[in-house]
Amino acid sequence: MAQKILLNPDWPRARNAPFAQGTQIGDTIYVSGQVAQDPQGQLVGAGDMRAQAIQVIRNIEAVLAVAGAGLADVVKITTYLTDMSRYDEYARVRAEMFPDGALSSATVSSPRLVTPDYLIEI
Repeated sequence: MAQKILLNPDWPRARNAPFAQGTQIGDTIYVSGQVAQDPQGQLVGAGDMRAQAIQVIRNIEAVLAVAGAGLADVVKITTYLTDMSRYDEYARVRAEMFPDGALSSATVSSPRLVTPDYLIEI
């Protein structure tokens, strides 16, 4: 069996989390759900879907970087939004951050994430 490698950026919030921010097995990387937190665990972009979406994708990028990967290596994302009427705001950020559109994507409505201030989780 391939060795499991835990991927944790050097974030204070990652050191305090009871789970890995990502896990690599062979050439496959699994990224834990990311929310709009800065490295210290503070909310970024209260009420602002664009700011939160950018922070979430930057967090994903940081986890991937621990393994020497980047956003261009992502093949699938599942996004949870607390308000589907704001989907277009998120979709614009996704298009900016993944400009070639070469990934599979699903977006799911979630009435609430881990705290009510989070609008998005990927």
